[in-house]
Amino acid sequence: MHLVIPYASALSDAAVQALGTLSLPNLERLLGRWAPVEDASTTDLPDADEYALSLPHERLLARLRGWPVRDGLLPFAAEAARRDGFAPEPGSGWGVLTPAHWHVGHDQVNLVDPAMLELDEPEARTLHDTLAPLFTDLGWTWHWATPTRWYVSHPSLAELPTASIDRVIGRNVDLWLNDHPGVMLVRRLQSEVQMLLYVHPLNDEREARGAMSVNSFWLAGTGPTQPSDKTLPADVVVDDRLRAPLLGDDWSAWAEAWHALDAGPLRALVDASGDARLSLCGERLARTWQPAQRSWWKNLLGARGPSMHAVLEAL
Repeated sequence: MHLVIPYASALSDAAVQALGTLSLPNLERLLGRWAPVEDASTTDLPDADEYALSLPHERLLARLRGWPVRDGLLPFAAEAARRDGFAPEPGSGWGVLTPAHWHVGHDQVNLVDPAMLELDEPEARTLHDTLAPLFTDLGWTWHWATPTRWYVSHPSLAELPTASIDRVIGRNVDLWLNDHPGVMLVRRLQSEVQMLLYVHPLNDEREARGAMSVNSFWLAGTGPTQPSDKTLPADVVVDDRLRAPLLGDDWSAWAEAWHALDAGPLRALVDASGDARLSLCGERLARTWQPAQRSWWKNLLGARGPSMHAVLEAL
């Protein structure tokens, strides 16, 4: 099994404080016994940091699929569209479009977690039908999947780098709208959507009952569609239970989820051997470990592996 744990660390002061309280004995044992893996599957972009458009675990999962890895051009939208019953052609451009609420503050605009909108299907279909002409008039094909997952397809999306929505949730949207020429069109569409939805009766109804308005969207998952046979190896298990509490800044729940991971999947890995691997992914890096024979002198001296806290803080 290759266990991949995204959202294993974060860089905010609150995250660092929560990380310091973690007691993860099974992870400590694994890091003490296993060795870092350095091969083609773990070689990351040389200049990747916390401001890269694609998250570290996304880059790792792309490499494991055999995809070319270019920041912001990992075609997860096309892969999700296939799961939803669409048939993107290799090389085509797709994006996943998420209806969103942009919160306007004193000095920046933040994207609120779309899950907090609690959009039902009738509301979402009304919005979907309202916005469709803005995109279809540009030659973009417009697809419905779920209330909070819509797709667009157009050749330009194969080469338009976009930031993962998980990079943007709770953060200033301007940091993640890069200077690629195609992004100017996306910004224009976002502005037109904002003007159209500002006066939409549906938002009046939502605000009257205390719900947040839907006032914009986020586009992500773009890049050249890869062949359908480039899939994850069967032994890869992605456990993303840390995602929701991290994006919600609920560090108590995040720590609880870490302790559950340590008592469950990580405990099962402690005695694993052979092809077992563990990948920990933070905001900057994804690192992978596998079982290794300890040298006789390390056994003799009782040499220990890296500190679990130091490893997580570096991700």
